[in-house]
Parts: sequence; structure tokens; C-alpha cells
Amino acid sequence: MGKLIAIDGVDASGKQTHTEMLLKKLVDEGYNVKLITFPDYNSESSALVKMYLSGKFGDKPEDVNAYAASSFFAADRFASYRTGWKKDYEEDVIIIADRYTSSNMIHQASKIADKKEVDKFLDWLFELEFKIYGLPVPDITFFLDMPVKYGQELMKNRENKFDSNLQKDIHERNSEYLEKSYDNACYVANKLSWEHIMCVKNEQIRTINEINNEIYKKVKEII
Repeated sequence: MGKLIAIDGVDASGKQTHTEMLLKKLVDEGYNVKLITFPDYNSESSALVKMYLSGKFGDKPEDVNAYAASSFFAADRFASYRTGWKKDYEEDVIIIADRYTSSNMIHQASKIADKKEVDKFLDWLFELEFKIYGLPVPDITFFLDMPVKYGQELMKNRENKFDSNLQKDIHERNSEYLEKSYDNACYVANKLSWEHIMCVKNEQIRTINEINNEIYKKVKEII
């Protein structure tokens, strides 16, 4: 089996930037590496995800409960795995994931107020994605800790991820939800012992290279 490296965080934490930079570094060193991104907006498997994020099921994230919404994202991951990277993973390719099951844990669990219920949801999600759907468990998950007030500044001029003609999705345009997602992400990252990467120090966003070098060093320890 290959290695599965997941990089996750709240919106505008730098997931795409750091997965692409990590990919380049490893490829330059001669590793066989594949980058995957979730949701897979280029696949028809993301149809329900697009409907949810664009507000077709309600214009607030809470209009779709954590369990239902998670099933949309999980099914998209299953389709991506079975049609796009299962063979690579089984043939020792290093897989770098821009978001993964951890994204459901970050965003959807934030809809649940009671921590015991959050823990129950996390157990259910683990069963759904890793046991029922049979997705690989990451060898390492990085949590990019970007506090919301910094992320919102970075997000101001960013286009909608799956249609540049649309406004920001129902997560991105809801500041209260972003705060809840961030607080929940910190809880989940600690509970599940993810690699916690601080993106801000002394009230300043760290340089992209500084953050990525920290990620790279930890990855090199496991490959």
C-alpha cells in the first residue's frame, strides 16, 4: 500500500496551496505521488455536494443536518477512490489529499452543540467512510490552524470554487458557521491527534514557505 496524506482546515487556511507545494517537492525528489482534491467538482459524483453548497437545500448550513450532508461528501469520496486512485494507492503511490474525511469532521460536526453528540457523530462517520465505503485511513492528517478573522481576509476576493459566476458557498458566506467550524476543528484535531500546524504566530500569518516546510519535514518522517 502507498501512503495517504490528508491536509485539511477551515476555509482559506491554505489547503490547496500546501498540497500543491508538497506534491512538487516530493515529485522533484523522485517520489511517485498523486494529488486528489475533495469535493471532486469535475465528477458527477459531486452533484449533491454542489446542490448543498449552492443553497439548493437551504441557504444556511444547518438546513441540512450533519449526517445527511456528510453522506453527500462521503459518496463523492467513494466514487473518486473507486474510479480514480484506488489502483495507485494499492501500488505504493503516495496520495496527497486536499481535504478528506477530516473535512466532514471539521465542518459538519460543527452543527452539533453537545460534545458527546459530536463524539457520537465522529464514530458514525468513521464507520461510514472507512468501514462501509472502505476508504483508506490517512497515515497522517494535517490541520492548518488559520483563525477565522485571518482566513476571511484571505477569502474576500476568492471566486466560488465550482462556479466563478456564483457567490461564495453557504459555508464561506456564513461567518457564524465559520467560527463554529474553527472551534470544532480545534476540538477534533486535538481529540484525533492530528498534526496541528499553526498558520498564525504573534498575530501575523506565517509565510507560506515556513508553513510548508513544517508539513514537508513531518511527511518525510513517514514515507
